[in-house]
Amino acid sequence: MKLEFFQRKFWTASRQCASLDGKCSISCDDETVNCYLIDNNGFILVSEDYTQTGDFFGEIEGAVMNKLLTMGSFKRITLYDYQAMCRANKESSDAARGLLDPYNAFLAAVKWIMTELVLFLVEFNLCSWWHSDLTAKAQKLKQTLEPCDTEYPAFVSERTIKETSGNIACEDCSKSFVIQQIPSSNLFMVVVDSSCLCESVAPITMAPIEIRYNESLKCERLKAQKIRRRPESCHGFHPEENARECGGAPSLQAKMVLILSPLLLLLFLR
Repeated sequence: MKLEFFQRKFWTASRQCASLDGKCSISCDDETVNCYLIDNNGFILVSEDYTQTGDFFGEIEGAVMNKLLTMGSFKRITLYDYQAMCRANKESSDAARGLLDPYNAFLAAVKWIMTELVLFLVEFNLCSWWHSDLTAKAQKLKQTLEPCDTEYPAFVSERTIKETSGNIACEDCSKSFVIQQIPSSNLFMVVVDSSCLCESVAPITMAPIEIRYNESLKCERLKAQKIRRRPESCHGFHPEENARECGGAPSLQAKMVLILSPLLLLLFLR
């Protein structure tokens, strides 16, 4: 099922109500509410803004997600990545850059000469000419990727909660929401009051955080790594295995002519 078709089916179903005339008192088409369809890990499948598909719900509605964590509808767990790559800043000299690029070296020389000329005219002395450090190397920070360990949060829904609602007290308004589990699925429909922005609550992100070890913890971390080893015994046979079901490749026999042809060829060459 394509995502576009799934989204159309969801919006069609959200407009159907059990009233006599079939009209909904509140619909996802209203500007006062925002409707989301999220999975049990809090990722958005359907939203009025199609660019939010695949984003974490806490990044879009941080206040609502924080309230769901407080109420116990979702719980936070910590996962670890022991094969991550982190950005590290290293000091590197760009002295060789001028040798690799003659054009930049020429511009740097002209700039230096003009600067020294202006200083000479302003100060009218030769002291700055002799005390200028011509061998100084410009240092800059260079970002590189290095192996590291990271931790990042993950979120799991509480399956026993089928429907819940709540209000969030913001700085100048109250934000209400309703979350309901869709039967026979791992999806939840969330309807949020869009009139109250509640910008004072920061969004909840899943950005990884680098784990920095001190020397003792680093040694313990290295000792805790399990070293792969070969199995102590080989299991090439099982008593419940039927050997007759194996392929018949071993039963293939080469013809006698093919076997004797190398010997005959060797005799003729001699």
